[in-house]
Amino acid sequence: MTMNIKEAKEQIKNAMTAYFTKDEFGSYAVPVEKQRPVFLMGPPGIGKTAIMEQIAQELDVCLVSYSMTHHTRQSALGLPFIEKKVFNGKEYQVSEYTMSEIIASVYETMEATGKKEGILFLDEINCVSETLAPMMLQFLQCKTFGNQALPEGWLIVAAGNPPEYNKSVRDFDVVTLDRVKRIDVEEDYGVWKEYARRKNLHGAILSYLDIKKDNFYRIENTADGLQFATARGWEDLSELLYAYETLGIRADREVVGQYIQMPRIAKDFANYLEMFYKYQKTYHVEGILSGTWENITVLELREAPFDEKLSVMGLVLSRLSEEARNTRCQDALTDALHTSLTEFREKIADAPPLTVLDQLLWKRRTAMKQAKEAGQLDKESRDLKQREINALEDYRQQLDREAVGPEGAMDAVRGWFGEEVERRKAVAMETKDMFDNAFRFLETTFGDSQELVIFVTEITAGYDTSWFVEQFGCDAYFRHNRELLFDSTRHRIREEITAAKAAEQEEHT
Repeated sequence: MTMNIKEAKEQIKNAMTAYFTKDEFGSYAVPVEKQRPVFLMGPPGIGKTAIMEQIAQELDVCLVSYSMTHHTRQSALGLPFIEKKVFNGKEYQVSEYTMSEIIASVYETMEATGKKEGILFLDEINCVSETLAPMMLQFLQCKTFGNQALPEGWLIVAAGNPPEYNKSVRDFDVVTLDRVKRIDVEEDYGVWKEYARRKNLHGAILSYLDIKKDNFYRIENTADGLQFATARGWEDLSELLYAYETLGIRADREVVGQYIQMPRIAKDFANYLEMFYKYQKTYHVEGILSGTWENITVLELREAPFDEKLSVMGLVLSRLSEEARNTRCQDALTDALHTSLTEFREKIADAPPLTVLDQLLWKRRTAMKQAKEAGQLDKESRDLKQREINALEDYRQQLDREAVGPEGAMDAVRGWFGEEVERRKAVAMETKDMFDNAFRFLETTFGDSQELVIFVTEITAGYDTSWFVEQFGCDAYFRHNRELLFDSTRHRIREEITAAKAAEQEEHT
C-alpha cells in the first residue's frame, strides 16, 4: 500500500522504537537478526532524508547518512590486501579488506557522540553500480560488508527511487525483498505543506502552491529532456529567496529555473513572485499588521479577484508566522536560560561563580557538538543552543568585567536573565497586536466570509501560529474558530438527518 511521507515516518519510527526496545534482561526485544532493514521507495525530493533526521532526533539516536550513488565497491567494502594465514600447518595468502568507509563512519560517530545506538540511512540504494550491487544486497540481508558487521544497536533504513524516475534503478530480487520492510511513498502536497509551515518556507511559495497545487510535484520526459519540480526544489528555492531579500536582490525566471527545472512552472512562479512583491507594496502589509491601513486598501482588496485575495492573505499569514516563530524562539531561549540559571544557583555555593559558568558553557558546547555529530541538530535547534551559549558567555563577561563577588553573583545574573523575560513579554505583546490587527482588517474587508474561514483554518494548521494563539490567546481567532466549528457541526447533523430520512423512505418502499 502506498502512503504519504507523514504516514511513512510514523511507520518507520514505530519500527525503530520496537527495534531499540530491550527486555528485562537487557537484550533487544526483537532479536538483532530479525530487525529487518526498512526499504523506503518513493520519488526523489519528497522528504525521505528529512524524516530520517526527524526520527533520529525524536528517538535520541545517531544518524549516519550516505548517498550510495557516490560510492564504489572499494569505498563500501574496503580496499583489498593480502594476508598470510596458516591452515593445517601450511601457509596461504588470503584476501582481506580494510574497514569499509561506511562501517568506519558508524564507529567514528559512536566515539564522537558517546551514543551506542543509531540509524544508518542509505539513500538511492537501488541506483548503485553493477559492481557494488551484490555488496549492497549482502549488506541488507546480513548487515555485513565482507567480514565487517554493523554494530549491534544500529538499524538500517534504505531509500530508493522507482524506475520511472531513474534509468539506473536495479530491481531487488525476491530473496532481498523478503528480508526488508518495504514502504512505498508518494508525494502529497497537504502533508508537505505541514512540513513547509514548520520549516517557515517562503510565503510566496506556499501561497502560489495553494493556488496551483498541481505544480507542487511534477516529473516529465519531454522532447527537450527530463523536466521536473520537486519538494526539495521548492524548499531550496525558499532559502535562496530569503537570502536574496536580505541582500536586496530580486530572483528572476532564470534563478527560479535553477531550482524548479520545469520551464513552464518556473516561468509561472517567477511571474507570481513579481505579483507577490507588488501586493506587498500595494496593500501595505506592514500597515495592516500595525493597524494603520487606509480605507482605499480595504476597498481595493474587497474588489480584487479571489487569487489576489488569497495572495494577500498569504502575505499576512507569512508575516504572522514569522513573528509567532520569533516569539516561540524567544520563549524557548528563556526556558533554556531558566534551566541554566537554576543549575547556576545550585552550584555557586560550592564553586566560584565564574568557574560554574565555565562548567555550564563547557556542558552546553559539548552537548551541541555531540548533537551535531549524531546528526540530530537542525537549524532551529542549533540556533537556540548557540543563543543560549552566547547569553551565558555574556553573563560571564559581565560578572568578570564588573568584578561581582560571589555574594552578589546570583542577583546580578538573575537581573540579566530578567531582561530576557521582559524581551519575551514585549515580543509576545507586539505579535498579539499584529494578530488582532490582521483580524480587524480582514473583518472590515470581508466580513464573515469564506476568506475568514480560510484565514482561521490556516492559522490553526500553522505550527507557529497555532502555538502562539494557544500560548498567548487571540479573541478574534477563538470567536471565528467557534463559529467555524459550530457551522461544521451543524452541517454534519444536517447530513445525518438527511441520510436517516433517506434510509427511512427506502425502508417503507
